Amino acid sequence: MAKVINQQSALKPQDLFVLLAMLSRGDAPGNYAELAAATGLAASAVHASLKRAAEARLVSTHEGWPVVLKSQLKEFVLYGAKYAFPPVWGAWTRGLPTGYAATPLNTVIASSGDPVPVWPHPNGPVRGMSLAPLYPSVPEAAMRDEKLYAMLALFDAIRAGQAREREAAKGLLEDYFK
Repeated sequence: MAKVINQQSALKPQDLFVLLAMLSRGDAPGNYAELAAATGLAASAVHASLKRAAEARLVSTHEGWPVVLKSQLKEFVLYGAKYAFPPVWGAWTRGLPTGYAATPLNTVIASSGDPVPVWPHPNGPVRGMSLAPLYPSVPEAAMRDEKLYAMLALFDAIRAGQAREREAAKGLLEDYFK
C-alpha cells in the first residue's frame, strides 16, 4: 500500500512574526532582505513565511510583492492565533516586559505585584516570568521597532493574559489593523 503523505501546509510562529513586522512597516514593507533584517530571519525564511501566509490567505500579491490582508490577519490574531501558538512559560529571568507589563497595555492594566511576563533577554530592563516569544529573534526586533514591540506584546496579552488583559489588548490591537 502506498504511503499517504500529508500535504497540508501549517503556519509557523515566525509567519505571524513576519506578518506583524510587515504591518508595523505600513505601506513601505521593503523587500525580502529588509524584512529579514528587521526580523532577524534569513531572507529565505521570510520568503517561506510569506508563502505559507499566502496559502493561509493572510496575504495577497500586488505587483509581485505580498500585501497583508488586514481584516483576515486581524481575525486570526484576535481570535485564532492564541490557539495555534499557546504561551510557553519558563523560569524567573531578566528580559523585556511583554503582555500587560509592556506599552501600551501597561497604561491600562496596573501590575498586581506578581512577577511580570518577560521575553528572556540578557539586556532586558526587568526581571519576571519567562514567556517564550513567537520566535527567538523577537526581543531584538522589538527593541528596534516600537510599533512591532507593541503589537507583539499585545498579542502576548491575548494568548497568555487574564480575561481583562485579553479584552483590553484586543481593543488596543485593533487600531493597528486600520
